[in-house]
Amino acid sequence: MSTPTSAVDPAKLQDFLGKAVGDMGAAMNTALIIIGERLGLYKALAGAGPLTPAELAARTGTAERYVREWLCAQAAGGYVTYDAAAKTFTLPPEQALALADESSPCYLPGAFQIASALIHDEPKLRAAFQSGKGVGWHEHDHNLFEGTERFFRPNYAANLVSSWIPALDGVLEKMQRGAKIADVGCGHGASTILMAQAFPNSRFDGFDYHEPSILWARRAAEAAGVGDRVTFTAAASKEYPGTGFDLVAFFDCLHDMGDPIGAAAHVLDSLAPEGTWMVVEPFAHNCVEQNFNPVGRVFFCASTMICTPASLAQEVGLALGAQAGEDLLEQVVRKGGFTRFRRATETPFNLVLEARP
Repeated sequence: MSTPTSAVDPAKLQDFLGKAVGDMGAAMNTALIIIGERLGLYKALAGAGPLTPAELAARTGTAERYVREWLCAQAAGGYVTYDAAAKTFTLPPEQALALADESSPCYLPGAFQIASALIHDEPKLRAAFQSGKGVGWHEHDHNLFEGTERFFRPNYAANLVSSWIPALDGVLEKMQRGAKIADVGCGHGASTILMAQAFPNSRFDGFDYHEPSILWARRAAEAAGVGDRVTFTAAASKEYPGTGFDLVAFFDCLHDMGDPIGAAAHVLDSLAPEGTWMVVEPFAHNCVEQNFNPVGRVFFCASTMICTPASLAQEVGLALGAQAGEDLLEQVVRKGGFTRFRRATETPFNLVLEARP
């Protein structure tokens, strides 16, 4: 069906095509960002001052002709700056913080690694659109697992110990004295390990149904020097073992679960009488249209290709989605048997929710 030319506003068409061209460049740059990160191009540029393509290639053991074209693409996108007179390229400190400093809370390459996995998985997801069936987390390209850990870890490092745990009622003091904590849906274990490093008197159990991630987490815990206080076990959210937990944490995973109400009920059974359930979820307003913004766009895209398919691949398949909003999440928590619920704190990217028996 064609659109009558008379119905088209030329100015609006031009505006939309401009947005689409910007998206094309951004999509194609995804691979170049991953290449730049993996080959150390951004790190070699960071703090080095202006460099020619030949100088950057020499520092990174790469081919000058490829590096020159890569630098031009980065300059065209505003990722690096170009001095036309000197024919040199510079990575500004703001971009360096986001692209070259893995300890930075705004380190971004992991997000582009996630995007690369989803492009790879497009045929599976297209088939799911047609069948209505799910695509399990474990069915995705391996870059999703590593990219997720690398993207979320800086945010957790910046907020988890400094603000999220202190915002919970009485939890910080318990963990300082010595508490029993479960991290459910722990993935590669970044959140578990960060807590273990900050609270040496406490013990931690990380659970995830994805066995390869659990194996990764065990190696990461040993490398971080907390292997004696952290245990990682392959287990689903409704089946993880143990009781008497002072804190159960779900980081960015409740909405991925097929039966989040069943998971909530299991959390309640596993908690100590005065225990706390911390639910960290992507930030979302309750009204869907309030989430139509750049952050919401990222979350809706991820939800379409990761979160909703993951839930639909499981029993019940409630498919909350990554933009469920606080009201819907509270309904899930209360249906699971919790009587107390509140928003403990928030960031532009996260809701931090506290539930008590």
